[in-house]
Amino acid sequence: MSEVASKATLAKGASGALGRLTTGQKNEALLVMADALQREAASIISANAEDLERGRQSGTPQSMLDRLALNTDRIDAIAEGLRQIAALPDPVGNILETLERPNGLIIEKIRVPLGVIGIIYEARPNVTVDAAGLCLKTGNAVVLRGGSAALSSNRKIVEVLHTALAETSLPPEALQLIEDPNRSSVDEMLKLNGLLDVIIPRGGSSLIQNVVKNATVPVIETGAGICHTYLDASAIPEMAESISLNAKAQRPSVCNSMETLLVHSSFAVEHLTKLGEAFRSANVELRGCERTRELITWALPVTEENYATEYNDYILNIKVVDGIDHALEHIARYGTKHSESIITEDEENAERFQEEVDAAAVYHNASTRFTDGFEFGFGAEIGISTQKLHARGPMGLPALTSTKFKIYGNGQIRS
Repeated sequence: MSEVASKATLAKGASGALGRLTTGQKNEALLVMADALQREAASIISANAEDLERGRQSGTPQSMLDRLALNTDRIDAIAEGLRQIAALPDPVGNILETLERPNGLIIEKIRVPLGVIGIIYEARPNVTVDAAGLCLKTGNAVVLRGGSAALSSNRKIVEVLHTALAETSLPPEALQLIEDPNRSSVDEMLKLNGLLDVIIPRGGSSLIQNVVKNATVPVIETGAGICHTYLDASAIPEMAESISLNAKAQRPSVCNSMETLLVHSSFAVEHLTKLGEAFRSANVELRGCERTRELITWALPVTEENYATEYNDYILNIKVVDGIDHALEHIARYGTKHSESIITEDEENAERFQEEVDAAAVYHNASTRFTDGFEFGFGAEIGISTQKLHARGPMGLPALTSTKFKIYGNGQIRS
């Protein structure tokens, strides 16, 4: 039996026992896991250094190395994420609806675990812990397949978590890591019907599309983030600059960072040159349309391909538009239904933008960087869903549950 099948089988076997644990037992396990991560921070950072060195030798971009890197502060934040998950309400067992039928049947609709969740992701070792915490809190076993770039980090993290779980009521077998770096291990996971109940991909467009197109196991699609900010004619210049810089440069390697800035022509005439200098000071490379380059002469020409690219880097497209109609058309064409923002003092335009833009998160006068489980108050997130079935937006604990009906009778039969 392959590593993928054997570990999925172990997770499947543990899922039944996991589903019987109380909220208190699950929370205790999460807190023990958090303490272990901080206690073993030095060994995790040492393993992470191996991944970083391999990345540097292979020419991995700095922005991607930033996503991969772990330090004491980041490990503390990851551990705090587990504690926040422990403090959140447990959705499992919640009664969502109770119906009483004319024949006396009582029907309850309750939340239940999905079962065994497969997570396929790239160079983000924090996802290893976030996914484990969210899945285990909701009574789900989890099979993780991280990218080869983070293999040493992920292996050490799961080793630490397994050791911690052995001290709790939660079976360590409920958390599995696929260590085979070959793409064949991903392909095998996609076909594990009967062992995996759902697969959630987290990463770039090519990874997500491969999973969506080839999986026979049900998929919850998390989308690439080609996010836009539209500076309307009435935008307050200081606010527009602050939000735009935050959306692009605060952490460009993440999916909720801005990739294209749309600027109303009247705002551009007055303020775009100054805004361009602010981006240059932040080391952001600009690629602009012809009207943009008249005002920011050092910007490179933008192409149609650029508009459809998720850079995850210090690169930004800028396009001058004639109004909200033009902005909405551009977003409809190039957006990935992730996060979009309008900066405006025109309440009518703000309302129209939020109503008409088809995205998981639509902002008025705020940065797209807030599309995040922590910022939404969900604790850590399993991903940001850009689809419309089952879950949409940052997926916290309720998104990792399904429902079932409990029916109570006293001898009823159907005529």
